[in-house]
Amino acid sequence: MILAAGYLMSYGLRAINATIAPELSRELSLSNTSLGTLTSAYFIGFAAMQVPLGVFLDRFGPRRVNATLLTLAAASCAVIAVADRLETLWVARLVMGVGFAAGLMAPFAMFRIWFAADQQMRLAAWVLMFGTFGVMVATAPVRLVLPTLGWRGVFAACAVLLLLIAAAMWFGLPRAREPDGSARPSFLQSLAGYGDILSNPFFWRMVMLSAAMQGTFISLQTLWLGPWFVRVLGYTPERAGEALFVFNAMLLVAYLVNGLIAPRLAKTLAATIRTVAFAVPISVTILLLIAAMPQVAGLWGWLVIAVLTTVYTPVQARVAMAFPARMGGRALTAFNLVVFSSVIVIQSLVGLLVDGLIAAGRPQVDAFRISFGVLALLQFVAWLRFITWRRVREPGVITAR
Repeated sequence: MILAAGYLMSYGLRAINATIAPELSRELSLSNTSLGTLTSAYFIGFAAMQVPLGVFLDRFGPRRVNATLLTLAAASCAVIAVADRLETLWVARLVMGVGFAAGLMAPFAMFRIWFAADQQMRLAAWVLMFGTFGVMVATAPVRLVLPTLGWRGVFAACAVLLLLIAAAMWFGLPRAREPDGSARPSFLQSLAGYGDILSNPFFWRMVMLSAAMQGTFISLQTLWLGPWFVRVLGYTPERAGEALFVFNAMLLVAYLVNGLIAPRLAKTLAATIRTVAFAVPISVTILLLIAAMPQVAGLWGWLVIAVLTTVYTPVQARVAMAFPARMGGRALTAFNLVVFSSVIVIQSLVGLLVDGLIAAGRPQVDAFRISFGVLALLQFVAWLRFITWRRVREPGVITAR
């Protein structure tokens, strides 16, 4: 629960800009490009931290690493609460991304150490469910308190909560099975272990489709879905917050169900691949429908996408289990690095496309629709590559470094 609380805060603050975008844009006079760049700063810090994070998780254990980083995230929230310049906010969002780099990877690494293989996917789905609850809190509930606290007050409160969670994590989590300091390889030796992971074709087959699908989903969930509701569907900011709440509530329920059935649906690698290969074309078709007929698709199309996105949960767990436990942290963070690098690109790309199309004379609604259609096309290309990839086996036995 303590680890899940850290991830809840991570995901909530990752997505909060989708809810407070109207206030941010108005107070700081942000364009779509600036809003996308500001929000993506989180993911730049997050992605940049993944390589050293994997080494730290394997060398020092998830308890110490995550508690330390959450303290840094608390400091970034405190800075955001008082910042009055876009540049300061950008740097603080960058530091926040560093502080939350272990938000999901620390629980996954802890599961890899403490629980049997047949429990990994269920635990992964359920911790993602907790994260989704954080996104829900960042939607309608945040809009309810904005008139009282303002967006700065929200970040100040988050700074205090994060310090409390970090303390509970440091003192409350079990210390057994943490890496023995006397047996640790050097940092460079640990870093070299990434070579075995990044040179493995199984890793790349599994991660590339996730980069396209999850990268798009996270980009929309954490930023562009809010502006879509307001600028394309004509919702008020309050109604958009309610729609985001419903969207993330559906995602939460889907993760809960996924945790119950994942051990069966993804019992083998072949079953995982079949499930993903079946779900992606449906998700792409729905996204195309949303882009082509936004008023017809309305909210229900996004709810379908929310359900379908949970089928990717077993993929990262499958990659982690394919490598020795001593390399689990590095396998997880290598996967995360690729996925969140795609989030940076996609989140900024949407802003650039929308502003570019508007500058070329297209109406704002059409600019958003075309940009989302481009994302659907990118997903379809990634899916084609996934299903035509030559068969590769899970790594099996790899020398742990």
